[in-house]
Amino acid sequence: MEAQEQILVIPRSVFDSVGAFQGICLAPAHYLEQFLIPENNLFMERRQAEGDPSFKQLIPYAILTFQGKIFHYLRSSSSGEKRLRTKGSIGIGGHINPEDTHFLNLDQKGYLKGVLRELHEELIVETHFENRVVALINDDSNEVGRVHLGIVHRIDLVSQSVRPREQDILEPSFLLPDELHQKREFLETWSQICLDNLSALGIESGRS
Repeated sequence: MEAQEQILVIPRSVFDSVGAFQGICLAPAHYLEQFLIPENNLFMERRQAEGDPSFKQLIPYAILTFQGKIFHYLRSSSSGEKRLRTKGSIGIGGHINPEDTHFLNLDQKGYLKGVLRELHEELIVETHFENRVVALINDDSNEVGRVHLGIVHRIDLVSQSVRPREQDILEPSFLLPDELHQKREFLETWSQICLDNLSALGIESGRS
């Protein structure tokens, strides 16, 4: 039998105990501190996690910015998450796997290692950048959101020297917020939530 991908999750009860919310949370530090206490998280088979809302998959969601512009791309029709295929996105995201730690659970060091691994698996980034956690996203209104919890990272780039490594990332470009708002209805839900809160995320508001 083919081995199943193991991914990082927290019990929904942990999220509820820290303070469940709907939409965006702009004070992520306390949540992340609690989620990354090793006894509060675990790895489980992705197939099981996708269908079990009693667990939340922790998904780093990186927004790349350069001088007020934001990295945007289209997900291909063969991308890994079938429920998001052909959607526009301003976030580079992915699962945290056991290779990011030597243990059955994850701590903060392992998490940050996983974030950078995922970023460099998706993109070729040939510039220096600053990485900071700026928000959490939870959307229990749909099937995808009920089993995921987004950790929003703002990646401030020194230059636009970024290109896709994965073939599922189509039509990459850096766009001004006004240009993204024109595409809002075609964006995946998490990107819509981030776009509606750009100022709160500390992203400059450029004008086209």
